[in-house]
Amino acid sequence: MNKTMKIFAHRGFSGRYPQNTMLAFQKALESGCDGIELDVQLTKDGEVVIIHDEYLDDLTDFTGNVRDYTLGELKSCNAGGKWQEVYGFQPIPTFEEYCEWASGNSLITNVEIKSSVYYYEELEKKTMELIGRFGLKERIIISSFNHLSALSCKDFMPDMKTGALVGNGGIANAGYYCKKFGFECYHPGVEGLTKEEVELCHKNGIEVNVWTINNMDDLENLYEWGCDGVITNYPDVCKSWLKAKKAKG
Repeated sequence: MNKTMKIFAHRGFSGRYPQNTMLAFQKALESGCDGIELDVQLTKDGEVVIIHDEYLDDLTDFTGNVRDYTLGELKSCNAGGKWQEVYGFQPIPTFEEYCEWASGNSLITNVEIKSSVYYYEELEKKTMELIGRFGLKERIIISSFNHLSALSCKDFMPDMKTGALVGNGGIANAGYYCKKFGFECYHPGVEGLTKEEVELCHKNGIEVNVWTINNMDDLENLYEWGCDGVITNYPDVCKSWLKAKKAKG
């Protein structure tokens, strides 16, 4: 088991607040979690914004693709999603706004580069420039389903920590894969992950951060397997469970 397992808030405290908004990030911080997972894309005018879906229809009151709107246009978009009636207007944050906020706390940030559905030119460069400007490099993990995209961030910061993000089922022999291609972390979906795969990753010096953990059976299994981190919509529940577990010894 790993008594230092970290709790990452998935798109902020998305189980109770509008995902990938500054409200969700602030509430995640207040929950006592160790880090935040978020997603970045580019606007039509090349600004880095935080939003998960490439299209706006499901999460906002706009329609169409993120890339087809300027930042100014997107700032009038309500990202409150299903929570709009509860929390009112919630703007799509820029990554710059987030970095400024994060520079005032100690959270780790897992930045997912959204480049596997549509490849944004210069998304990696612009993301890394903001990380550098705000001095956040030591508290950042870059991940992506597009593994070339994540690794290309090392062109701008060679020692940037990166994670190979994969779906449920993962990659067999993931530890060797990550070590061979220069990933420091492996980020699998929880379904299909085994204790043996976690052990193989650790034998290769690779950290394992697993998504998305929203039930206690999964949380307990991953803790017992020694996983380094879990990504959850309910950071408060996971953090409280982990504290109780540690207190029992």
